Amino acid sequence: MTEARYVTLLEGLEVPIRLGIHPRELAGPQRVRLSVRMTVAYPDTVANDRIEEVLDYDFVREGVHAMARERVFALQETLCDAIAALCLSHERVVEVTVRSTKPDIYPDASVGCEVTRVRRG
Repeated sequence: MTEARYVTLLEGLEVPIRLGIHPRELAGPQRVRLSVRMTVAYPDTVANDRIEEVLDYDFVREGVHAMARERVFALQETLCDAIAALCLSHERVVEVTVRSTKPDIYPDASVGCEVTRVRRG
């Protein structure tokens, strides 16, 4: 058997999150767009075309929605790190890149953050 690596993507997830440092940002949840790119390692290529063989996107999406309901974040960096930790909690994820953007801060631009984390050991 040869290890097989796949990149699993969750892109354009839009979630209302309490995120920010300014009073106008803390007045309530604001729209945040998230993209997650996970490198996932398997013992071999996916042979049987069954969900049980691969990482299910649901755990990331549901985990992000739970964070959005339960936590308040001051910084996008902290949010991205929390999502990266969630992804790396799955034993098959060896690397993750998380990008967040707040599209409603400025009328002419989105602001964002991107982090990449790699499983150690």
